[in-house]
Amino acid sequence: MSLQGTLSHHIKTGFSRLYNAELNTVEFQSTRKEFEGDITVVLFPMLRVIKMNPVQLGESLGQYLVDNVAEVKGFNVVKGFLNIVIEDHYFINFFNAIKDEDKFGFVKEDTNAVIVEYSSPNTNKPLHLGHVRNNLLGYSVAEILKASGKKVYKTQIINDRGIHICKSMLAWKRYGNNESPASAGLKGDKLVGNYYVKFDQEYKKEIADLIANGVSEADAKKQAPILIEAQEMLVKWEAGNEEVVSLWKMMNGWVYEGFEISYKNLGVDFDSYYYESDTYLLGKEFVTEGINSEVFFVKEDGSVWCDLTEDGLDEKIVLRADGTAVYMTQDIGTAIQRIKDYPDASGMVYTVGNEQDYHFKVLFLILKKLGFEWAKNLFHLSYGMVDLPSGKMKSREGTVVDADDLIVEMTTTAQEISQDLGKLDGYSEGEKQDIYKTIGLGALKYFILKVDPKKRILFNPKESVDFQGNTGPFIQYTYARIQAILRKANFDASAMLSDMQLHPKEKELIKQLQLFPEVIQQGATNHSPALIANYTYELVKEFNSFYQNVSILGAEKQSEKVFRVQLANAVANTIKNAFGLLGIAVPERM
Repeated sequence: MSLQGTLSHHIKTGFSRLYNAELNTVEFQSTRKEFEGDITVVLFPMLRVIKMNPVQLGESLGQYLVDNVAEVKGFNVVKGFLNIVIEDHYFINFFNAIKDEDKFGFVKEDTNAVIVEYSSPNTNKPLHLGHVRNNLLGYSVAEILKASGKKVYKTQIINDRGIHICKSMLAWKRYGNNESPASAGLKGDKLVGNYYVKFDQEYKKEIADLIANGVSEADAKKQAPILIEAQEMLVKWEAGNEEVVSLWKMMNGWVYEGFEISYKNLGVDFDSYYYESDTYLLGKEFVTEGINSEVFFVKEDGSVWCDLTEDGLDEKIVLRADGTAVYMTQDIGTAIQRIKDYPDASGMVYTVGNEQDYHFKVLFLILKKLGFEWAKNLFHLSYGMVDLPSGKMKSREGTVVDADDLIVEMTTTAQEISQDLGKLDGYSEGEKQDIYKTIGLGALKYFILKVDPKKRILFNPKESVDFQGNTGPFIQYTYARIQAILRKANFDASAMLSDMQLHPKEKELIKQLQLFPEVIQQGATNHSPALIANYTYELVKEFNSFYQNVSILGAEKQSEKVFRVQLANAVANTIKNAFGLLGIAVPERM
């Protein structure tokens, strides 16, 4: 049983014996630094059960715990707070139980599976900074859910159909001269993205020409010949036109090869891929079923809708009048197909930006109305945009920050700062390049993941690569420092120690380690890597305070040296595991 569980049981028993009254819950919090104690009981909620002076209540409960609980050494009462001092042997016993666990805090996988969707790019452009946040969030949440005991399937939906795809295809057909990634010396996704930008440039020229000839701007946007031709191409694609489908397959193939390189560079992976070009057809089948069961209704023009006004939303189109699918059609089909493929999954997490909040409210509600039991376990992991100091990005204007370019920039920034600080003097050039990439990627991932997903981020590459403060490199550097200490410990540090007195800094560090299992569970429940990231920073701060105040290898007693090396090793292992949940590597030397 945990310390809180043990204390809660004894406090309830003591409350009953002392006051002949029952407590349902006991509220705990961390003891404030300025007071003596290891854990604090909040007394105010108890005053609703029994009316008395909170200080007197604290004194009597504290004395009861000292008299009846072996782990309790002493106590003090500050107003409505009972600060409890715990015996050293409790912390030593706890530490001995976990010090050799490689995956302390991780729960063994059960049969409760969940599908986590992330990335889900369009095949008309390369991955950009917004996709980076999406991928890092989705991957990390999947890893945290795994650590919490869930079986996890990582997946994505490739948005490989629609007018935006046809725009890239048409621009290549008009202006590409049979250019390929090989002939251009470009990744396929970058090449296709260039033609998406080219389409927009030509579209704007045609709009300007129409306006110059007296057409209104609103009409010019609809009448531009290049747009009309792209719309016609989409109709041909849906009809299975051989030439259009062949072009679509070729250009999408280029993009997929490019995406795989980006995913490898980012360090994310997937168990399965779904394609909108497949799942929209299944969605259309269920629209037909929904009409029959009166979940959907058909308007006079033949379009199909779902009336959600009684649920506080509005009417939502699920099929256009010409029979073509909308995003909602595809998402209905994708959700149903995934549960067919993974029947042990009882829910799904969708990692998608907050501009789609309304879309997912509607999707989840429609799936419930269609009678799917699992629809109650759907979660939209909504996140804010990522901005750069230079301003907002637009794909069609070519002003996005490409994910691959960003990774290169982060590596370069890490190199410049490391060289200025002289951090890697004495390393070979190959070793340096590996560490620069580890630091740069760690800085990028940590900067993004330490922020609550719902918040918008202003990302500054140089600010993120800082060896001080709440940054990835600061935590990585602490891990490397511990590894240096462990390499110098030229003695057997495997002995089990029990009869010793803890230094206050040792106790604080063990208390911080104790929190890790709970933080993993909270991270999983809240779908928040930020909880893991900020826990790790607090652990590192606690270790650095310990390191500055307590000699590890220079301790007077051999038993102290052994214990402190064990403690440093457990901290390093927890840093590595926590950072693993964020998809961040830790260097052995730095």
